[in-house]
Amino acid sequence: MEKLSIEDMAVFCKRKGFVYPNSEIYGGFSGFWDFGHLGVELKNNIKNEWWNYHVTQREDIVGIDGSIITHPKVWEASGHVANFTDLMLTTKKTKTKIRADQFIEEKLNIAADGLTSEEINKLIKKHKLKHNGEDIEELKDFNLMFETSVGPDKGQTAFLRPETAQLIFTDFRLVVDNARLKLPFGIAQIGKGFRNEISPRDFLFRCREFDMMEIEYFVHPDKDECPLIREVLNYELNFYSAEMQEKGKKPLIMKVKDALRRNMISEWHAYWLAVEQKWFTDLGAKSENFRVRQHLKKEKSHYALDTWDLEYNFPFGWKELEGIANRTDFDLQQHMQASGKDLRIYDEETKDKIIPHVIAEPSLGVERAFLVFMFDAYVYDKKRNNVVLKLNPKLAPVKVAVFPLVSNKPQLTKKAIEVYSNLKKYFNVFYDESGSIGRRYARQDEIGTPLCITIDFDSIKKNDVTIRDRNSTKQIRVKIKDLGHKIWEYMNGVKFEKLGKTILK
Repeated sequence: MEKLSIEDMAVFCKRKGFVYPNSEIYGGFSGFWDFGHLGVELKNNIKNEWWNYHVTQREDIVGIDGSIITHPKVWEASGHVANFTDLMLTTKKTKTKIRADQFIEEKLNIAADGLTSEEINKLIKKHKLKHNGEDIEELKDFNLMFETSVGPDKGQTAFLRPETAQLIFTDFRLVVDNARLKLPFGIAQIGKGFRNEISPRDFLFRCREFDMMEIEYFVHPDKDECPLIREVLNYELNFYSAEMQEKGKKPLIMKVKDALRRNMISEWHAYWLAVEQKWFTDLGAKSENFRVRQHLKKEKSHYALDTWDLEYNFPFGWKELEGIANRTDFDLQQHMQASGKDLRIYDEETKDKIIPHVIAEPSLGVERAFLVFMFDAYVYDKKRNNVVLKLNPKLAPVKVAVFPLVSNKPQLTKKAIEVYSNLKKYFNVFYDESGSIGRRYARQDEIGTPLCITIDFDSIKKNDVTIRDRNSTKQIRVKIKDLGHKIWEYMNGVKFEKLGKTILK
């Protein structure tokens, strides 16, 4: 089967209850999506796993939850009011608005990130480019921040946040003092972001409202070494440096230690790129679908000394999944100057106050992570003649489904409901007695449920059940009293075959 297209995935997600077009009964609202009963579970599981991996399991990172709307001076100081823009084209006749870089990429099949308005104008004139037969009227900057007002009447103009990072910087001193942090350390946040995209596209990939999972990782300004680098030296990444791109070379898979030996990348960037890819692959994403690409000079944000993207091979090409930028002390300096407040921290070694550098800023959209896990889990099984969504059990929306073998035997349905009710206290469990047992298995396979429990006539006599594994379709027999513990073991990495005695393959 050919790789699923983004349109196919959108249809599948709608049909199965993962994602719906926003306000569909009114014709939809471009760039906004609603998550259904399965989608919200998967999305929450992604956020929970990210938080557990990046915050709960680490001693050097703490979290905050900042406000969506904040003082407008925050965005002036950060440079977003002046610089957070995309180039927008307008057609002469219908006044259609088009994002300029996407237009150039589609028409000429070239990378257009970072092109100036002058360069884009030259390309349009040189190739006589049109949109649906229309000439292009103008090219101008378009600020991507949503404006709103705070207070009665028109109130004070404010913005919906386009990123979560600035709240970390404005709360920086409070968090450092209260959490008693010592360098190097990180501050993490998960929350809504809003960008008034000129032309949202590719389903969840480019939205106007989305969730971000972000870390600002602070280090001493005079210390470039990464004390954590040994953890990832032998980890392999598919490197695509700026030099490789400029010289027309292909990406190269190598160990982190070899990339460092070539002076291709800094220790901190290499560390965070490996950590971030490992988070994905540990949860079932396929390593061959990832690469790490360095930004060219013309691509880099106004605040970044160096930026690498963790990219994923989407059906529409290699695209940014997660940006990891070295912001130096830009943000803290900007907010110090604009607010007049001292954001420096005391350094025990030098006995002086310093402004830490943000050496890395792992910034990931939840919706893009959602797509990665869905694409890499989606399999069409020819033997079953059915889609099997092989999500990691930790991510699966429904963990366990419970069935009576047949629905017309009260003793079976009673026992099945009893098992369901007990397990429901600890896991997201689904009960189903409709249709043949094979059809019920197929329905759960399609939505990614890893385990199905069947109560049959032996269950009444022996107080045990059959558990079926989604991926292999193997079945084992387990005592009802042991079910909760066995399922917990499976969710935490114990192989299915070790949970009980195999009865069917």
